[in-house]
Amino acid sequence: MDTSVHFTAIVDPGATIGGGTRVWHFSHICSGARIGKGCSIGQNVYVGDDVAIGDNVKIQNNVSVYDAVTLENDVFCGPSMVFTNVYNPRSSVNRKNAYRKTLVQRGATLGANSTIVCGVTIGQYAFIAAGAVVNRDVPNFALVAGVPARQLGWISRHGERLDLPLSGSGQAACPHTGDLYTLSDDVCQLSTANGNHELNLR
Repeated sequence: MDTSVHFTAIVDPGATIGGGTRVWHFSHICSGARIGKGCSIGQNVYVGDDVAIGDNVKIQNNVSVYDAVTLENDVFCGPSMVFTNVYNPRSSVNRKNAYRKTLVQRGATLGANSTIVCGVTIGQYAFIAAGAVVNRDVPNFALVAGVPARQLGWISRHGERLDLPLSGSGQAACPHTGDLYTLSDDVCQLSTANGNHELNLR
């Protein structure tokens, strides 16, 4: 499948864009960016040089993905959400050698207008609510909201709230798919998917 780049978008020489990816109006992809297959890069999106984006990633309008950010497969970035790469920026101080790496793992959702403070890892299939400000690591399957973001519960791969305690142990099925999730020692894992044996999401 061919890559589609709108004529108003700028893709600098050297950028890598996988097949089936669409780049929409007024976006800018810098020369060192690596973008996978089947992605959607919305209107007015900026992708920096030192950025890696996996397959089937959806970046909605008005998002800037700055250097030192990695988005794994199936990540969703909501409209106008924000990444940073310097923890203590000053206009008069050059801190380009002090970028902190941000990793957003497979399947995570970053809600509209949320802010991801640099140096954190967002776990697999985590869900960051609209407007949240994340300044610490987020576990796999965690649902977080607020300023600063706090965990409210657990969420399935399908995006459904799981009937699990915030901490401790338990089991719950996704209301939509029936996939079974297990909470043990405050770690949530997918145990069985539609009756299949235990899965390794990595």
